[in-house]
Amino acid sequence: MQGKIVKGIAGFYYVHVVGMGVVECKAKGIFRNRKIKPLVGDNVEIDLLDKDKFLGNIVNILPRKNELIRPAVANMDQALVIFAVTRPNPNFSLLSRFILMMNKQQVKTIVCFNKQELVNDDKIKELKDIFVNSGCVVVFASTYENEGIDEIRALLENKTTVFAGPSGVGKSSITNLILPKANMEVGGLSEKIGRGKNTTRHTEIFNISGNTYILDTPGFSSLILPNIDKEEARFYFEEFTPYQGQCRFNGCVHVNEPDCAVKEAVAAGKINKLRYRNYLEIYEELKDQKKY
Repeated sequence: MQGKIVKGIAGFYYVHVVGMGVVECKAKGIFRNRKIKPLVGDNVEIDLLDKDKFLGNIVNILPRKNELIRPAVANMDQALVIFAVTRPNPNFSLLSRFILMMNKQQVKTIVCFNKQELVNDDKIKELKDIFVNSGCVVVFASTYENEGIDEIRALLENKTTVFAGPSGVGKSSITNLILPKANMEVGGLSEKIGRGKNTTRHTEIFNISGNTYILDTPGFSSLILPNIDKEEARFYFEEFTPYQGQCRFNGCVHVNEPDCAVKEAVAAGKINKLRYRNYLEIYEELKDQKKY
């Protein structure tokens, strides 16, 4: 019998089997001997020990498509990263880091801007334009006016999606509209500091229907970049892909080199200046990391 681990607490793993429900399982000792730890999101084979009490053992972990470090989850099809259009203003540096990390893991990113009722159409167009060639799908939502939620639902269909984003942007409110039974605690945005209270406490996947799953994660305010070389960072900015091989130098990192096709595209407005600035920040940080 196959299922997906939706929660892990104190050595117990809760495995969702489509058409049956959630089975409480222990992992066989063989995994400890092999130093393999089951992760939330793992697709597993289980032996059912007690059909009435929904108890079983995990006997096999199926091959992982990918594995994220923070949160520690496996087999994500896509990530939905949620920021507010304002209150708080989006942190584009943080967003670009997140997209880079997902691209490295070959996880597609959907960027959702919530609280769209607080801004005009010009602001929405400006935000769309930033990510126009980034390879990301960009959606706008308003939990206050219940807008954009059906579009998000359609994007989630038959996928396992990790929800992420800083506190106070309405992530738990969006989760509640999509899956009311998840009943995430919604923390009020702290007026004093303009940030939300971190209300998500553990990693858990929720089954919406059939093979559609969402995973809500604790809010984050900073991201440590994965262990990549500064020369590698350029490959995770999809805006640069059309200009590969067009620079004067092979291995051009699009920073200080002359006759750089990427820098020319930025100057011509073909690559968004803000995204390029975010790339430079990431490049410099990775360069500094190597010094220590």
